[in-house]
Amino acid sequence: MAALTGARLANPADGSRLIEDVAPLETAGPAEVTFLDNRKYTDAFMKSQGGAAFVSEAMAGRGPVGMALLITREPYKAFARVVQVFYPEAPVVPYRAPSAIIDPTAAVPENCAIGANVVIEAGAHLGDRCQVGANTVIGPGVELGDDCRIAANVTLSHCLIGTRVVLHPGVRIGQAGFGFAPDAQGPVKIPQLGRVIIGDDVDIGANTTIDRGSGHDTVIGHGTMIDNLVQIGHNVVLGRGCILAGQVGISGSTRLGDFVMAGGQVGLAGHLNIGTGARLGAKSGLMKDVAAGETVMGNPAMPAAAFWKQTAVLRRLARKKGGDD
Repeated sequence: MAALTGARLANPADGSRLIEDVAPLETAGPAEVTFLDNRKYTDAFMKSQGGAAFVSEAMAGRGPVGMALLITREPYKAFARVVQVFYPEAPVVPYRAPSAIIDPTAAVPENCAIGANVVIEAGAHLGDRCQVGANTVIGPGVELGDDCRIAANVTLSHCLIGTRVVLHPGVRIGQAGFGFAPDAQGPVKIPQLGRVIIGDDVDIGANTTIDRGSGHDTVIGHGTMIDNLVQIGHNVVLGRGCILAGQVGISGSTRLGDFVMAGGQVGLAGHLNIGTGARLGAKSGLMKDVAAGETVMGNPAMPAAAFWKQTAVLRRLARKKGGDD
């Protein structure tokens, strides 16, 4: 495990110890490896019965008696790499359910697994070793790269999808965006003509929706991770390696740079530019651009330092008011 993750053994003599599984701090046993990445769980770490643990340098000399410590700057990431080795993805077993409906003009390699009641429409193209879950609909002209894993009840239209993309149950990609022109007699709907372009190694959570572009394409960058119940509007562009937590909503034509992180229930207005490496605190409401590397919080969102200052002032005012009563 040390060689796999680049971690350093606090005691080199522990290098021959046999580890059979992974587990959380509270339940780990002598043959299991665990990790400590948050000091809130130091007490649980000190009581853990785990045989080994990934920890930071600050905890190098504080482990329970008998526990092998693997020292690393990023304990959680090291643990994740080990979990992947213990529990690798099951290989795709080629299969084509009798109830699947595949248009004769669609290209579906024989090494794909196609579940029950799947519909693959005209001109669609799947790469090698793709897995498609039951009741999924892949629309005309949709393209998937190699090794994609598409869960049950997914709907794909007007999209190009890269390699090793994972779509969880209920994902909807490529439906018409929310576009209309106001009119005194009622909104005039604007036809949506663009696509959704999804890069390689993207993971999209259950019941997330990504609208096709209105003219320009909606783009999801390589390696982006999107949680459940996220809404991405038309013409949105996400850079590489973005992370969006559950219930984030991004309005049309907003652009996120590389490695932007958004906490749960963040809402972004349209036509914004969020710089590379920006961090958006949970429940923030963004009405204006955010500079690269900046952390914002609150509604309306503001720099984190200003948010915490305002929160402290309000608490003092509240205590003072309570005292006056």
